[in-house]
Amino acid sequence: MSNRGLRYNRIEDMPQGMQQLVHKAGQLAPTRGPAEHQVHAPVEKRPKYGNVITTVDGIRFDSKREARYYEQLKLRQQAGEVHFWLRQVPIHLPGGTRYVLDFLVFLRDGHVDFVDVKGRETKEFRIKKREVEHHYPIKVLLA
Repeated sequence: MSNRGLRYNRIEDMPQGMQQLVHKAGQLAPTRGPAEHQVHAPVEKRPKYGNVITTVDGIRFDSKREARYYEQLKLRQQAGEVHFWLRQVPIHLPGGTRYVLDFLVFLRDGHVDFVDVKGRETKEFRIKKREVEHHYPIKVLLA
């Protein structure tokens, strides 16, 4: 493990252009002195497709649509149609890639649904869905 640090110990030691980039990125506030270390909260990433991250029953969902599907599953379970489900199930593909299903739903009649909740069908989704269905004897359902 290297013991080397950054080339500059303080922002003020950096060239003017680099200082502007650091401040513009908003990751560091101006330093007050060489002895002070500042801790900043992580910058929250914006969702890629404009989805709204939602929490239901203490569970974080990537979209409102996914949270609604979860609530429907709970109702279907109370009605006796669904036995149980798993969330965010990875399916490993050749080449070191993986596809993560939103829900793996086990029905009372013995069937299993492989469900991906999407607002819109992306090119990446179509490719990975085709690859999963080619390598495994399953059918990915779009909800």
